[in-house]
Amino acid sequence: MNHISQLIGCGSYLPEQVITNEELAKKVNTSDEWIAARTGIKQRHVAKEGEYTSDLAYEATLRAMEHAGVDASEIDLVIVGTTTPDRTFPSVAVRIQARIGMTAGVAFDVQAACSGFIYALSVANDMLRAGTAKTALVVGADTLTRLLNWEDRTTCVLFGDGAGAVVMRAAEVENKSSANRGILSTHIHSDGKLEDLLYTDGGPSSTQGIGQIVMEGPEVFKHAVRNLAEVVIEALEANDLKDDDIDWLVPHQANKRIIDSTARKLKMPQEKVVLTVQNHANTSAASIPLALDQAVRDGRIKKGDLLLMEAMGGGFTWGSALVRW
Repeated sequence: MNHISQLIGCGSYLPEQVITNEELAKKVNTSDEWIAARTGIKQRHVAKEGEYTSDLAYEATLRAMEHAGVDASEIDLVIVGTTTPDRTFPSVAVRIQARIGMTAGVAFDVQAACSGFIYALSVANDMLRAGTAKTALVVGADTLTRLLNWEDRTTCVLFGDGAGAVVMRAAEVENKSSANRGILSTHIHSDGKLEDLLYTDGGPSSTQGIGQIVMEGPEVFKHAVRNLAEVVIEALEANDLKDDDIDWLVPHQANKRIIDSTARKLKMPQEKVVLTVQNHANTSAASIPLALDQAVRDGRIKKGDLLLMEAMGGGFTWGSALVRW
């Protein structure tokens, strides 16, 4: 018998505080029309003072656990994809482990910027298939607004805060083709030579503090469209599938223009693309599980649907996951 990891529940959380494009235009030289035309974003959620990444992750975790019908005693692995931990250490994951009352197993963070959830999903998938863990909680959570220069209209309009989570469980199958649900494959990549196109100008070992986001927008756009299309094709070829076999594309919610360009390259109709960026902007590692949770709960994604998730982030990092829901 072989092991396959199945996604059995999902959940998400957005902070209550919302900043619309109109409100942002009062603070920086921009407008709703300018932002919407270039990004598709209409608003972003911002964590209030004293509200941390682990708080958002915890709320998403509770919703995912309830949806999956599991309690803390069943979870033996927690992986959080985040770029914005509460503290340099300990990890957000161990804080979640403590808050849900999980008494055994292992918890750690993965840092891959906006690709963090896909990276975390890939690691959890490998551990579940290897038998290292039986039930995993995978979270993508970020408070990127803490890294913004609110006077830079090219970056401050793009990002928001949020969290999304999934519960995964190892299941025995005769072979991969006999499984009617589960992760079929994951594919992750990075290229450190391109660091200077998207980064923060500080960090824990820097004398400048945590720093702020710096981005070369046009260059990031170009690499994103190419890398995302390639990693999606890689997933399809690895599973001997075609574009029209996919029921839903669940992309990283960074920019509607990037999502549209990727969909066109894949000849995927807009009605098969889950789009939520207009409601919460780019929430980094949280954006894919946020979009997934919304589409599951509103009934678009149903059991048996084939999902293709993809993301790209600073580093550069990028990756995809093919999942039978």
